[in-house]
Amino acid sequence: MPRWSVPLVAAAVSVAVLLVGTALGVDPAVRAATGTQTVGLAAVIVATLVVGYAGWGVRALLGRLLSRRPRGGVGAWLVTCGVVLLVSLLGPLGGVTPGAVALLVVEHVAVGAVLALGLRR
Repeated sequence: MPRWSVPLVAAAVSVAVLLVGTALGVDPAVRAATGTQTVGLAAVIVATLVVGYAGWGVRALLGRLLSRRPRGGVGAWLVTCGVVLLVSLLGPLGGVTPGAVALLVVEHVAVGAVLALGLRR
């Protein structure tokens, strides 16, 4: 799969997780500074694409900086992904219900896995 398509696949996975969660009756609402906000499809798609293409850029940079290593920076890429995923998991902790927290955590982990594994080579 070409690297440019990985963020698109991640966005599709993110949408699928959100749709399955909402079909199961979970309201993906989070606490925000202005009250409660529902996480919608547009926000999920845009956020995933922005993070995905930024990740593509970071992976390309790591590949260039570490090109003399045998695996071309794969280890550094996976460590970077792990750190970013852990930080991103702070967001779902603002879920209004335990179901919302669970849904958003699954969504973050699914997107993180697609991006980390899809862009690693």
